[in-house]
Amino acid sequence: MGIKLKRLQDQVIVITGATSGIGLATARRAAERGARVVLCSRNEPELQQTVSQIEQAGGTARFVVADVANRADMERLAATAVEEFGGLDSWVNNAGVSFYGRLTEVAIEDMRQVFEVNFWGTVHGTRAAIPRLRTSGGALINIGSIVSDRAIPLQGAYSASKHAVKGFTDALRMELEEEGAPVSVTLIKPSTIDTPYFQHAKNYMDVEPKPPAPVYAPEVVANAILRAAEHPIRDITIGGGGRFITALGTALPRFTDFYMERSMFSSQRSDIPAQGRPGNLYQPAAQENQERGDYRGHVMESSMYTEAAFSPAKALLAAGLGLVVFAGIRSLAHSDED
Repeated sequence: MGIKLKRLQDQVIVITGATSGIGLATARRAAERGARVVLCSRNEPELQQTVSQIEQAGGTARFVVADVANRADMERLAATAVEEFGGLDSWVNNAGVSFYGRLTEVAIEDMRQVFEVNFWGTVHGTRAAIPRLRTSGGALINIGSIVSDRAIPLQGAYSASKHAVKGFTDALRMELEEEGAPVSVTLIKPSTIDTPYFQHAKNYMDVEPKPPAPVYAPEVVANAILRAAEHPIRDITIGGGGRFITALGTALPRFTDFYMERSMFSSQRSDIPAQGRPGNLYQPAAQENQERGDYRGHVMESSMYTEAAFSPAKALLAAGLGLVVFAGIRSLAHSDED
């Protein structure tokens, strides 16, 4: 069954984690294009500021102070969208938290909290959204990560939670398709993105964390999310750099382990002493309302790989190039075995 999604200007869109980074970038651009947006965060002052900015720019927005880890809060968020605007067309499960530290040294409670927000927050949001989306059709968009496919050290719990999000999303998609529900289910898998994520994460290291290059702008992810709100797409990887790592991990898993062991520890550590911030695991960050973080290196403002995925012709070319790269990697693997 073909799923028909509305034009963005005719949609009501719910976005969790909407006061910072990818969520904020998506909310602003959706409103600019005429969508009515319902924004969710734990931070009421920042939500008020975000909605005020959107309305001053001519957009339409409402907010709900809510914690995605609370199932009742997500039901209230969905009900508010319907009450305020008469329906629900797209739901974006974006809220997420993380910490930096070795898995054998971090607090178990912090690991559980990462799952409460990243995985169970996605489950609660999905369970609130699907009954409403079944009524008239729509899009469920879950934010995973390239670490949904390939884990990285120092962010092991985050990687595990995003693996869980991918498994949940893929299984849900099949179940909804089998029953003929008019709901598109998309998994967005960003590479490294220049957002305040790195300042908001709790940090067990002795230095401040930094994003490993290549780093992409949050607008690249926001544009992909809005594309998925209008066009049924199974999944989208943001950034060719991240896609290369996941392909390498599939073809040469042990080689990728060794590569990451030698690069991903140093590339996630800055030379700035740790500031001792508690992070946003259990409470919102004091200062949000920023799309970008404080990364000082080069930020990719677009991704040719991701853009190619939106065009059938370009997608075939990208797939062909991907097969060539994959074949080359496999050939290297076999030659090493010989």
